[in-house]
Amino acid sequence: MVDTRDVATVACLALTEPGHAGSHYRAGGTARSRTPFQPLNGGSDMSENAGRTRATAVITVHKYEPSAYDEPAQGPVLTRIHVEESFSGDINGDGIVEFLQAALADGSASFVGIERVTGDLGGRRGTFLLQDAGTVQDNIVSGDWFVIAGSGTGQLAGLRGEGGFRAKLGESAQVHLDYWFE
Repeated sequence: MVDTRDVATVACLALTEPGHAGSHYRAGGTARSRTPFQPLNGGSDMSENAGRTRATAVITVHKYEPSAYDEPAQGPVLTRIHVEESFSGDINGDGIVEFLQAALADGSASFVGIERVTGDLGGRRGTFLLQDAGTVQDNIVSGDWFVIAGSGTGQLAGLRGEGGFRAKLGESAQVHLDYWFE
């Protein structure tokens, strides 16, 4: 059972602590059960946009450090979460992220975060920032993320993109990023 004060585990995309079963995060399960990504900015489906490439990856969490910073007698608990993780797949490298989460007593939560990814994407090496926002509801974690404009370095300069994730708490899932270069 997930402690409602520690629902932050979902925000780190690990859904369980490192080294435990399910410490990888894959969005949407199998291809036949995958929920289509709905762009955060109200844009069209990625398949309608020429020049975009879909990258998928498995994330493995190596460090997960939640720290509640406001625990009122009533109302949501506010937690800051530091996460260090690795990507394997079309995105290959390491990520470091800080999340802020608001968790309700019923186990639901909302979270936001910014992550620096260092590694390879589409045969190019560099770094970039992902900004994400998501929710936990009925043991389902879901969210969207996008590449922060101007954040790409090295061969990833000019990188743009958006993607998302969805999974049951504690289960492995894939993440995806539909990207392009300006």
